[in-house]
Amino acid sequence: MILHRRKLLTAGAGLAGTALLGGCDRFAGTETGRRTLKVGEDANLFVQRLLMSPATLAREYPAAMISPWFKPNGTIDPPDRDFRALAAKKFADFKLTVDGLVQTPLSLSLADLRGLPARTQITRHDCVEGWSCIGQWSGVPLAELLTRAGLKPQARYAVFHCADTLEYAGGGLEGGDGASLWRPEHPGSVRDGMIQLAAAEDWGGAPPKADKGTDDKGTDDKGTDDWGQGAPEPEAPEDKRTPIRYYESIDLFDAVNPQTILAYDLNGKPLPVSNGAPLRLRVERQLGYKQAKYVMRVELVDSLAGFGQGSGGYWEDRGYEWYAGI
Repeated sequence: MILHRRKLLTAGAGLAGTALLGGCDRFAGTETGRRTLKVGEDANLFVQRLLMSPATLAREYPAAMISPWFKPNGTIDPPDRDFRALAAKKFADFKLTVDGLVQTPLSLSLADLRGLPARTQITRHDCVEGWSCIGQWSGVPLAELLTRAGLKPQARYAVFHCADTLEYAGGGLEGGDGASLWRPEHPGSVRDGMIQLAAAEDWGGAPPKADKGTDDKGTDDKGTDDWGQGAPEPEAPEDKRTPIRYYESIDLFDAVNPQTILAYDLNGKPLPVSNGAPLRLRVERQLGYKQAKYVMRVELVDSLAGFGQGSGGYWEDRGYEWYAGI
């Protein structure tokens, strides 16, 4: 069964529907408006949980419908020093941590993860900004990792800690005294800001240009390979500022769904950096901003109160819904 979030909101939450469908942006920005929209989110979550089981799947598509180019969004090439060191070695030194309220914490390399039972699925990515792409994702089911780690009885949520810094405490991405206090307003603005900051002609996600050649290693003539990572740059000085990195969370109901995977391949190839390498969360029954990229750690917790502003994710802390079911 496929449930449509907007239909549920309009049918099941009249007050939220009034705010959303009426275009009352100023009302939505008030405390009363936020409370009203929260009623709609809670109604959506309640109805979806009532009608679905943890095994209910999102629609899957035939290979013929895969999009020719899977559009990257949000961060496309994290500037973080540690991440760039991992990417320069194609994540050979990467280790995924699974810890928190588990019996046996895990530390797994990409090779370890590829050796575990895997799932491949062709699904549609629906962005909150209104665009969609269909892609084939392969990876390890999150349920497999949770089974191996062993959940403690108190565990209620899985929190995904990511490598990409979106801003710094006390300032924007550029930070510092007198610096631009750039702060992303929506997922698309992150990508646009990264492109501008990098002054990149090719940021590793655009379709290949007709005049670009490739060598026998699949590397084009500008040094950009299939990982979406350009030629290594000189090592930058360590940044002393406090980064605010992307994070997301889901409850255990969604965590054990068969389609909830940590993907390492996209369309039969290693996941590009622009699309979230080394690992990207796929939780197919929710909107795109829940599909966290650059996942470094999965932490099992009993509450979301201790993360960010307590709303369960980077964008949720800035007003997006925690449950973004579709």
